[in-house]
Amino acid sequence: MTATPSPPNGPRCVRSPVPSSAERPRSPVRPGSIAWLLVGLLLLLPALAVYPSPTAEPVLNWQPALWLTEPWRAWSAVWVHLSRQHLLVNLAGGLLVVALGVAARVPMRAAIAWATAWPLTQLGLLAMPDLLRYAGLSGVLHAGVAVVAVVLLRRADAASRRLGGAIVAVLAVKLLSETPWRGPLAHPEGWDIAVAPLAHSTGAIAGALLAWLLLRRR
Repeated sequence: MTATPSPPNGPRCVRSPVPSSAERPRSPVRPGSIAWLLVGLLLLLPALAVYPSPTAEPVLNWQPALWLTEPWRAWSAVWVHLSRQHLLVNLAGGLLVVALGVAARVPMRAAIAWATAWPLTQLGLLAMPDLLRYAGLSGVLHAGVAVVAVVLLRRADAASRRLGGAIVAVLAVKLLSETPWRGPLAHPEGWDIAVAPLAHSTGAIAGALLAWLLLRRR
């Protein structure tokens, strides 16, 4: 009886043809990014459809006196724009916020936070009853930026936290410079409509708080 000699370097391991989880390529798209994109599309696409309609604004805009009897206005107000410039600026801003969230690979709960901040942005305007009507995407877009900032701040790597901190700093400076406490409307140079600075603040606050609450629950 003869023994089969072992390989000179000892027994060899046979490599499995199935890659391990550590070796598998990282998926370029996460469910959270897809959900974030869907929220963005729900904000942007109806705005394109609504803008040409001359009768949409009084039916869909935010009016504090009607929030109990016509609660849909807390959602539909974002689709109404008062001028072509208003629409184009918000569409461009919306694309940037969507791209920011996808690039940051936000989790599903971040998309939920942004979607929930959508109506809360308008409901926050009840704090200023003198604002008799409001329309536009800008408040909810500020909410989206705040959500992404919180996502980045909660990550373990220093680079993400630095970027999140920078976004928070820029957002805070912008909101304070708009002095929303001075009154319901402002007339920035170069704009053909009045703007409601409080909506930017209510959106950012709603987005940040919801993101913090949802992301801390693991």
